[in-house]
Amino acid sequence: MTDTSLSPLTPEAVTALFTRADGQFLFARWGRPIVPVVFGVEDGTVSILKGAIEAVVALAGHKMAETDPELGANLMVFFIRDWAELTATPNLDRLIPDLAPLVARLEGADANQYRAFRFDEGGGIKAAFVFIRMDAAMAQAPAETIALSQIVQTILLWSDTAFLGQSPLAVLRDGGPAILKPQIADLIRAAYDPALPVASTDPALGLRIAARLGRMQ
Repeated sequence: MTDTSLSPLTPEAVTALFTRADGQFLFARWGRPIVPVVFGVEDGTVSILKGAIEAVVALAGHKMAETDPELGANLMVFFIRDWAELTATPNLDRLIPDLAPLVARLEGADANQYRAFRFDEGGGIKAAFVFIRMDAAMAQAPAETIALSQIVQTILLWSDTAFLGQSPLAVLRDGGPAILKPQIADLIRAAYDPALPVASTDPALGLRIAARLGRMQ
């Protein structure tokens, strides 16, 4: 089945992508260069994932670095077979508060992915932790699709409902590769406009981002 939902985003749609289920508008982008590290996959998959990260970071006009002075690596991606692996990972509970209850919730929801963010004093993203459980659905997805989907959902602090029932990616023809939807790519570029704040709880920012769509080429 092809995905052709490529219509331009309205200002209301842009605002909705950063409005959480509780009605709060919450926007944040990375406030420092991104330094990724990947665990749990072969070198070939690591290269695919890092290639996707580099492509989306370049799209945003943001930067990558070799090391983060505070954290070493600030974008950590974990591929696992079972959520219980997280509680067995040494020192992970220092990075993810209340790890055991979180694992229980993820197991109860039969989730296959989870993302957690940390923020700096200005509200910008300073770290992200991405967990991907390789269930049957994930195992059938191409590595390129998983990589692109995860970095797109990590380059900004989207709403917790932003991509429920829809994907930031599109498949233009049956059997074809997944690509980033043009309107989502346009939004990412606009959201990283240096004239905009790194973080905000003001819904008017959604209108400011929307006004830049199509201009950030």
